[in-house]
Amino acid sequence: MPEDYEPLLQDSVEIAAAPAQVWELVQDVRSIPQWSPQVDSTRLRDGYERVELGAQFTNRNSHGDLEWTTHGEIVRFEAEQELAFRIQENWVVWSFRLEPTSHGGTRLTQRRETPDGISDMSLKLTDGFLGGQATFTEVQRAGMRQTLEGIKAAAEGQSPSDAAGS
Repeated sequence: MPEDYEPLLQDSVEIAAAPAQVWELVQDVRSIPQWSPQVDSTRLRDGYERVELGAQFTNRNSHGDLEWTTHGEIVRFEAEQELAFRIQENWVVWSFRLEPTSHGGTRLTQRRETPDGISDMSLKLTDGFLGGQATFTEVQRAGMRQTLEGIKAAAEGQSPSDAAGS
């Protein structure tokens, strides 16, 4: 199967809030469904009480009429700096990185990296059910933008529709 996926997807947003405030919003993977158009719910797996390095969780995802479950593990967790998790089914690593800006705000970057490639199963399912790699990559890019804008709106005390116009 050809590897016609992009190995790195990345988007950033400038937020008029301190890194500590933004970290409060992104540090808990269970809050991602508030902003992500694809993640419907996230819960810690049995045996895990806190979101921390090594914690495992389950996502319920959807795209159109399709629904599926994924399993993640926190692989990087640095307070006020970075949260990253690896998805078992497709091997990708999603992350949020926070960097302070010179004016007291935060640059929040969301990344999807593929350090080990993407699993054959995921590539086949994307091609067969999600419109192919190029189409689904655009869906993921739009989802990243929506997620970042939602976090920005929450951190700045706006409604997401207000943030979309800024």
